[in-house]
Amino acid sequence: MDLGLTGQLTILLTATLASIGTAGAPGVGIIMLAMVLESIGIPLDGIALILGVERIIDMCRTAVNVTGDLSCAVVVSSNENELSNVST
Repeated sequence: MDLGLTGQLTILLTATLASIGTAGAPGVGIIMLAMVLESIGIPLDGIALILGVERIIDMCRTAVNVTGDLSCAVVVSSNENELSNVST
C-alpha cells in the first residue's frame, strides 16, 4: 500500500493526539490503532494479525512506562536531596 507524505503526517498527528488522550488500561492500544488506521483509510482487517501478540507488546510498553516514571522520580528525589533521608 502506497502511503504518501500527507498520509504519513496524518498518522503522526493522529497517533500523537491519541497517545495523549489514551487511558492507561490494557487493550486500549488496539482501539487507538483502529482509530489511526481509519483516519487514513487503511482497512481494519489487519488488526486481527496484531491481536495475537498485543498482550505481550502491551506488557512491554507498560514496563517501559513504569521504568521511565520510576527513573524520573529518582532524579527528582536526588535533586531535592530526598534520597539521603531514605534508610535501607
